[in-house]
Amino acid sequence: MRIGLLGGGSWGTTLAKVLGEKGHDVIIWAYEDEVVKTINEENENKLFLPDFKLPATITATNSLKEAVKNIDMLVNVVPSTFVRSIFNEIKEDIPLYIPIVSATKGIEADTSFLISEILEDVLHEKYHYYLSFLSGPSFAKEVASLHPTLVTVASINTKLAKHVQEIFATNYFRTYTTNDVTGVEVGGALKNVIAIGAGVVSGLGYGTNTTSALITRGLAEMTRFAISRGANPLTLSGLSGLGDLVLTCSSSLSRNWSVGYRLGCGESLTDILKSMRMIAEGVQNSKSAYLAAKKINVEMPIFTTIYRVLYENLSIADAGDYLMGRSLKQEIY
Repeated sequence: MRIGLLGGGSWGTTLAKVLGEKGHDVIIWAYEDEVVKTINEENENKLFLPDFKLPATITATNSLKEAVKNIDMLVNVVPSTFVRSIFNEIKEDIPLYIPIVSATKGIEADTSFLISEILEDVLHEKYHYYLSFLSGPSFAKEVASLHPTLVTVASINTKLAKHVQEIFATNYFRTYTTNDVTGVEVGGALKNVIAIGAGVVSGLGYGTNTTSALITRGLAEMTRFAISRGANPLTLSGLSGLGDLVLTCSSSLSRNWSVGYRLGCGESLTDILKSMRMIAEGVQNSKSAYLAAKKINVEMPIFTTIYRVLYENLSIADAGDYLMGRSLKQEIY
């Protein structure tokens, strides 16, 4: 197959590596000239995935039109804030009736749309049946290092989901399928926000009691949100929910956890973001989740508190006091 892949970051490059090692020709669209140059000349993304040699079947380009020309499948891995603008630019150029796989996680702030809803909004209806969404606990460097990894492919088109499942599956990258697109999308978007909170907890010097409580209650809020959007609550107990949440809340490999850790150590958000090459999706998605929850009147105190720390200058000390001092409740309600 000839596969177009949008996004030359670490995750996009890693997925290209997975596909290239299976013998597919992959053309990566990347914004950065350095990424295009080092992939084409040295078979390596020295900016975002250094020290990993890429198959010779992988090339890169700065041209969006070139990346979608005569392809058999399209993979989206651009940051969530750019999905609408990128697809608006290429929506007339994407070939018909090919799988479109999105591995981007997030919620659009202005509309509260999930990535699936953005793509349905931008693309003509004739493309909708060919959309699928890949998500799950998967750090790019570990996948690139061939560590056993499990993910989920979601689509309303069962036949398509199985087809995409087979394309991505390897002896180290195991794929499952589901038809619960909303549940998979919600889990992928919201776990990054809780990961910031988990980083703060570690930065403050608290232990596993606090982290495990944050993960558990964060999952409860994610599940309430997902149910309100029509998702199956069991999806949030799977790879794209609990699995991805535990991953991002438990490792310094998570950009979102790292942002929280540095906040907990006393750094300012402005300084942290200035020092980062790659985007920590949870910062933007904390705002998106907060606004979306308000629209549908879902109670999400942890998400609200993280949003207020990031955007309203709520002190971390006051945030902790607020969450621990809330009125006592039943655990399941």
